[in-house]
Amino acid sequence: MDEIFSGNRAELRGSVAEAPRFSHESRGIRFYTFPLETLRLSGAADTVNILLRESMLPRLPEDRVSVTGELRSYNNKSGVGNRLILTVLARELSSGDGPDEDRIALTGAICKEPVLRVTPMGREICDIILAVNRRYRRSDYIPVIAWGLQARETAALPVGTRLLIRGRLQSRAYTKVIDGTPWPRQAFEVSAADVCPV
Repeated sequence: MDEIFSGNRAELRGSVAEAPRFSHESRGIRFYTFPLETLRLSGAADTVNILLRESMLPRLPEDRVSVTGELRSYNNKSGVGNRLILTVLARELSSGDGPDEDRIALTGAICKEPVLRVTPMGREICDIILAVNRRYRRSDYIPVIAWGLQARETAALPVGTRLLIRGRLQSRAYTKVIDGTPWPRQAFEVSAADVCPV
């Protein structure tokens, strides 16, 4: 992904954390999902949900796998769990020989006002939502975070600005309190290494 990239591409390599389970059927095609665990350089693990067609199941290794695909988002309307769900739709699968990998490249437009804030550790961070177009007039809405100087520069950009984002997909556990009861949740976002207006 070193060349200028236009669109939506995810390249992941890691460990299959659980066996695939049926997810849904669309236009007569059955889809399955499984969690893929990738290690960061720090040793912390991110767990990413991979979505694949049933026809790809025989090519899925049992332990380690490399996945090339596209980042997808959808709104969970069941009222249970996270509202925004991110998955990687697998286009290619192969044996996961080599170190863990987590690379994302997206081209899209800022669709909400960027929010600049400071973390409890004192680091500046900017939250944006990037609308990434698919074919057939649909879009995926991807949460992205930028850090430091890039955070300040991104926060100054107006809604509608087109960006090329390169980074990694990360997961983060948190607790949401609903009516006094704590509920575990997991958030997904792209942590940007590069933010380039295009």
